[in-house]
Amino acid sequence: MADERFTKPKSIGNKFLNIKCKDCGNEQVTYTKISSTVVCNICGATLARPTGGTFELAAEIMGDKQ
Repeated sequence: MADERFTKPKSIGNKFLNIKCKDCGNEQVTYTKISSTVVCNICGATLARPTGGTFELAAEIMGDKQ
C-alpha cells in the first residue's frame, strides 16, 4: 500500500534541489536521484525516499540549488 504523503515529481531532471520539511520548516539540499532515504536534520522526519529513479518526496520543493 502506497504512503499517501509521498509524491513523485514529474519532469524534474537530474539536479540539486532545496527542499523544506513540512513538520519543522527546516530547509536542506538534496539530489533528485538518491540511493538512500533523506531525513530532516532537525526533527528526523522522512523527506524523500529512493525509487530506483527520481525520488518520492514528502517535503516541499523550494527551488533549484544554483
